Amino acid sequence: MADTTSHETELTRAETAQFLRSIADELDADKDRIRVAIGNKRVRLSPPERIATEATVTERSRRLRKDVEELELRFRWTPTKATAEATTGGGTTGGAERE
Repeated sequence: MADTTSHETELTRAETAQFLRSIADELDADKDRIRVAIGNKRVRLSPPERIATEATVTERSRRLRKDVEELELRFRWTPTKATAEATTGGGTTGGAERE
C-alpha cells in the first residue's frame, strides 16, 4: 500500500527558502521521526541517518513562450527500525495530520 500526500502552490523565493529550511531543521534535529508540512497537513516520516538524494535541473528554451527552468529534489529511504517496531506495536509508519 502506498499513501501519497502532495500539494502544489506558488511561493516567493523567501517562502521557498523557509519551506526548505523547515525540512532541513527537522532533519538536523536529533529525533527518530520528523514532521514535514505538505499543504495543510504535517506528514510524519522516519528517515535514517543516510538518505539517498537526487537533484535534477531541467532547462527548456521555447521560441513562442517563456523559457522554463525546473529544479527537482528527491529524497528516498527505508524508514528507521524504530518506525517498523512502532508499526508492529499498533502504531503507524507515517501518517498525516491536518493543521
